[in-house]
Amino acid sequence: MYLSQDEDDYSLSLSKFESMLKTNKVLFFDSEEFEDIILHYLDIGKSSLAKKALKLALEQHPKSTGLKLVQVEMLVYDDKLELAEKMLNELYAIEPTNEEIYIQKANIYSKRDDHEKAVDHLKIALKYTDDFADVYNLIGMEYLFMDNLELAKENFIKCLEEDVEEQSSLYNVVYCFEFLDQDQEAIDYVTQYIDKNPYSEIAWHQLGRLHYGIKNYEAALTAFDYATLIDDEFMGAFMEKAKALERLKRYEEAIENYQETIKLDDPTSYALLRIGKCYERLGNKVLALKYYNKTVHEDPLLDKGWIAITDFYFRQKNFSKALYYVNKAILIDGENKLYWKRFASINKALNLFEEAEYGYRKAVEYGDFQLDTWLFWTDILQYLGEFEGAIQTLLQASEYFPEEFEVEYRLAGLYLMLNETEKGIFHLSNGLRQSYKDRKIIENLFPVVWEYKIVQDCIQKHMK
Repeated sequence: MYLSQDEDDYSLSLSKFESMLKTNKVLFFDSEEFEDIILHYLDIGKSSLAKKALKLALEQHPKSTGLKLVQVEMLVYDDKLELAEKMLNELYAIEPTNEEIYIQKANIYSKRDDHEKAVDHLKIALKYTDDFADVYNLIGMEYLFMDNLELAKENFIKCLEEDVEEQSSLYNVVYCFEFLDQDQEAIDYVTQYIDKNPYSEIAWHQLGRLHYGIKNYEAALTAFDYATLIDDEFMGAFMEKAKALERLKRYEEAIENYQETIKLDDPTSYALLRIGKCYERLGNKVLALKYYNKTVHEDPLLDKGWIAITDFYFRQKNFSKALYYVNKAILIDGENKLYWKRFASINKALNLFEEAEYGYRKAVEYGDFQLDTWLFWTDILQYLGEFEGAIQTLLQASEYFPEEFEVEYRLAGLYLMLNETEKGIFHLSNGLRQSYKDRKIIENLFPVVWEYKIVQDCIQKHMK
């Protein structure tokens, strides 16, 4: 529903109503004024005031269909669907051509997850409505609930044909295109939309996002530029523009745009982190570290912030400081696999192998199943002489990587070190079959095993 009064009259009605509540003096409002007052309170989430206004409204206008439809809307909102349906049936007997009756019936069916019937009623509403855009938008939403993205897209497009400035439908159209992997079609559609509505900052922003998604960063930058020229307080566009500039390695300009987002609103940890990354790529380590520290101060729970500081010191080979910061991160979130992997890598660099083994074990425990994590872990176990533990770990890894020569060569070496020849040759054969050229893994990790005649014979056999 839309406001039926001019803005000044609307504000006057609200002031008059709130004054009446304070003085307990009953004043008269026409039914449309009451509708606007009630919908205002619903929109801002003050349902108790909306209900109070509705009660007074029905006392003054007991036969108003408009107010009764607002009452139905509130009943639906409160999940009192049977009562709402009963009222709608009564209203239908009086005004069978009132589109709002069909819209509210559709709303009830939608709440009951019967979206097909909701669409049926909305299609009837189309016969009687003057506001086609609103009804097409509602139909589009019902098709979204049914995961029918093609029909949803079709109705959102119809909505925009009726009302080019219905921005929520524009977002929904783009969402449908993206979900359907129709990136170029989306770009073509938004470009055509911009031809009709060239000053829509939302459309330029969406066009930029679409170009960014297909890695066309120059075109994305142009689109974001237009969005920020139309609305110089469009924080999202400045953020996306900064990201595009970063991709184009224009780091100083990226910093300027990230800084713009901070001017427009409170600093976000994301913007601070990206500024730090840009400064690091420019070789300004002092400012990079300053912004990394600002990032974790702004959001102590942001894992990327702590990882950025840890990695910064790791790259400088300042392993003691890297360890200090990763330990701080682990104190905040002891179940973060990224923290534990960093912890392991740093301890490995410090030749603290038992601590490194513990870190890799915790990383896997908390869900890091990447191949390199398994391999680093088993190599540490081997170094510590824990061959059985290394074998068990590799067998676990093989469940995730059943055809991986890195795993097979290591299993071969470990079994042969334990004199389990049959198992060793079995895994060596697997490794040679999967990647003969990488057989030197055995020589590098197990130089003693490499010299075994049985190993050399197996390699010769596979070479032939």
